[in-house]
Amino acid sequence: MTFIDVPEGDGPNHERAFALRPHVYAAWQQLNGAIKQTADLRRYELATLAAARRLRSSYCCLAHGKVLAEQFYDFESVPGFPEGLDEADRAIMAFAEKVVDDACAITQDDVDALRRHGLSDAEITDVVLAASARCFFSKTLDALGAQADSSFAELEPAFVEALTLGRPIAR
Repeated sequence: MTFIDVPEGDGPNHERAFALRPHVYAAWQQLNGAIKQTADLRRYELATLAAARRLRSSYCCLAHGKVLAEQFYDFESVPGFPEGLDEADRAIMAFAEKVVDDACAITQDDVDALRRHGLSDAEITDVVLAASARCFFSKTLDALGAQADSSFAELEPAFVEALTLGRPIAR
């Protein structure tokens, strides 16, 4: 479902939202791939989930929460993050949220705090890139009315309820 008329198709709703501008979706895939290419995937997903939650993007919360649950944690723990994570991962998520909230408010102290948790400048840049890119993608999907695919409703109910923060899942 989207607010705009897009051709019917079998693809995921996030792809359908870009149907009228497929070159933009292709550019997004290239950008996102470039960000993930050098980033630690678990940290990328934590930063992305934190950004998506702050943006209230159900679609992105469910998609990236699912990756975290399937590849790194479990469906019971992910909705409670950053609870249960180590201090470095908590700091990564808080920093990603701050990027979303007000990037101009980030200070040298914020960056130094991540350094004290062992992150290199390149890793800090990865967190910024993940959160910033999520702003574009989540806001585009939500502004066009794209709902998370109905398959997400089949996941554990507590997981779905905790991560459905904005638009409902498609029926």
